[in-house]
Amino acid sequence: MRNTGVIFRRELAAYFNSPIAYIFIIVFLVLTAGLYMTPFFLQGQADMRGFFGLLPFFLLIFIPAVSMRLWAEDRRAGTFELLMTLPLRASEVMAGKYLAALVFYLIALAGTLPIPITLGILGNPDGGAIVTGYLGAVLLGALYLSVGIFVSGLVRDQITAFILGAIACFFFVGIGWVALFIDGWIPGLGTFLDGAFGLSDHYESLMRGVLQLGDVAWFLVLAAAFLALNTYWLEGRKHG
Repeated sequence: MRNTGVIFRRELAAYFNSPIAYIFIIVFLVLTAGLYMTPFFLQGQADMRGFFGLLPFFLLIFIPAVSMRLWAEDRRAGTFELLMTLPLRASEVMAGKYLAALVFYLIALAGTLPIPITLGILGNPDGGAIVTGYLGAVLLGALYLSVGIFVSGLVRDQITAFILGAIACFFFVGIGWVALFIDGWIPGLGTFLDGAFGLSDHYESLMRGVLQLGDVAWFLVLAAAFLALNTYWLEGRKHG
């Protein structure tokens, strides 16, 4: 745990030592909160479904922008080889980097908390749906980050890591849209892929205020799978 903490502090400090981190957070808040609050005042509905409904698409850009540097930057700067020679387990290095990116995302997400506070003042929102919606937002970000850190490890260039990370994350959103088309070519395949990898049903349940263990487990299992793949890749580089 101590080694993971060292990597965590190093990576988290690296985010905030650059003005880019603050720009990311400001842009994230302007896009998510700003675009949500405009129709809120026009429609006068005291709920956050519009906010949570937009989040999977905004995070397709925000999360890959956060995760693209996690390994690609070390490989570009030549510090990756140094990390691999340190007396640290690959899982410790990966966990430190991942947790730093996750905390950075949670800080940005916490910046949207004035929205439910405002709703509570102006109306009578469903508090349970807001809580489960934020839980879904946390799980969604954790999944996207696990995909992003895995993709970042496969390439050297940050822009490439960003593009491929966004495409990989979009797969979980878009598979439900093309499931019927895939079934037309290979019967049952699209339905299987949507059931196994489509996030819409799991995320929308949380967004509606329905908390089911299966939905939470789906996010956690997939995130753990990508983190395990990233650790396996690191072990190969460390001992290769």
